[in-house]
Amino acid sequence: MPLGARIRQFRDGVMTQQDLATAAGVSVDLVRKLEQGRRNTASVASLHQIARALDVPLGDLIGPVRMPEQAPAEGVAALRFAVADVDDLTGESEAGEPLSLSEAEQELTYLWGTYWSGKYDRLTALLPPALTSLRATTRATGSPRASELVAQGFWAAGSTLIHLHQSDAAYIALRHAIELAGYGNDQLLAAALRGSIAWQLLTVGRFAESEAVALRMAERIEPSGERSFPQLSTYGSLIVTAATAAARGGNRAQARSLIDTSAEVAHRIGRDRDDYNSAFGPSQVAMQSVDVNVQTGEYGQALESARTMPHHHAAGLPLAARARHLTDRALAHSRLGHHEQASTLVLTAEQMAPEWAKRQQLLKSVTRDLLRGSRTRAPRLRNLADRLNVT
Repeated sequence: MPLGARIRQFRDGVMTQQDLATAAGVSVDLVRKLEQGRRNTASVASLHQIARALDVPLGDLIGPVRMPEQAPAEGVAALRFAVADVDDLTGESEAGEPLSLSEAEQELTYLWGTYWSGKYDRLTALLPPALTSLRATTRATGSPRASELVAQGFWAAGSTLIHLHQSDAAYIALRHAIELAGYGNDQLLAAALRGSIAWQLLTVGRFAESEAVALRMAERIEPSGERSFPQLSTYGSLIVTAATAAARGGNRAQARSLIDTSAEVAHRIGRDRDDYNSAFGPSQVAMQSVDVNVQTGEYGQALESARTMPHHHAAGLPLAARARHLTDRALAHSRLGHHEQASTLVLTAEQMAPEWAKRQQLLKSVTRDLLRGSRTRAPRLRNLADRLNVT
């Protein structure tokens, strides 16, 4: 059911179009065009306001989104089109609501919060209209800050597309984000975006290039003397990405050296931080130490590294990162024959972030391996396998 039809369904018999517009704080023209199908999108802020006025959850208003494996021509196609716009070639711009800079910042905060909660289905619906609004904001203001904000929107889109296994569209989105950030004044944003390109290269098996991109950018912003915490955390994030790429490329010594460097940076910061939509600090270093050891086959050392995780890590890592950390630990336990511990960890990860879990091949792989063990055929594990579509 289209968005406008859903709005009409929830509104019908309860309030008029004008009543809804007044209660939501949006124009009646927007409500009318949505219901008539002359507009198919609205900003995330407007959708939130309309959902609140109708007293329904945002997810019910936008409806379920069908993902690539369910319907290749639906859902994710809109996001692919959104990041590969051809406005500059057609000379036409898609109509969108320009936002104030503060509204754009709030919209991005919500999008990134949704991303780090692992709710990729919802992001697939929210990102296309958000990008339209952010581009309209850039056209309306022409300010460097607006360019930085729309760059962050494309960054969120690229990161989401990676999780949806749309690597080509993700690369387009991230390269577009780098180009847009070039019109701004924030050099650390440009550095962080290159770190995300390195991650995208890592996910498609281009390990040497991933490591090279991350290290080259890290060298450019390497802090010396007194430097700001955002610079330190951005530098540390790049080093961690390079370490992960080195581990996946089989360079154990390089990976260990880079993890040690990132640990020194984290110690210098002294606490977990969230700069440029990325977490970095002692918790992130502990998490990536486990990951590096798992990738190099040192499962006992991976579990030793897990013990270095600060007790307050729940506050230092976003939800998706915490679930990934549990999955890495589960893999280590599984390979060491600790099937019960591994089963508990994969179940906890899925319960913690069910939407994230549906898209994670590693979690599915560990679950599949556990199902093959004669002592791990408990109903709870089989139920998990059914939810993850693991045979």
